[in-house]
Amino acid sequence: MKLRYTLPALADLDSILTYVAEASPRGAARVQQRIQHVIDLLLTHPEIGLRTDDPDIRRLTTTPYPFLVFYEIGNEEIIIHAIRHGARDPGGMPGSHGSI
Repeated sequence: MKLRYTLPALADLDSILTYVAEASPRGAARVQQRIQHVIDLLLTHPEIGLRTDDPDIRRLTTTPYPFLVFYEIGNEEIIIHAIRHGARDPGGMPGSHGSI
């Protein structure tokens, strides 16, 4: 199993880390480390995330930080589709009926 990030997921991560780094560079490093740790768990436990409205998309939280990782389990890879703040409108998130 390998990990693959979509371009929107990489843009999400960059946006999150840039925003946090403006207030705290160390905080951004901690957030990045936690998000990466949670995503790395998917390599050994791919079904750990909750199912969404879309049967192919799962969601995993990055506790204690309020971010959600949206991913899909493929045959030989885990595809990270998005990384979003949990307070965002859920209708626009991957796996929701209102997503783009």
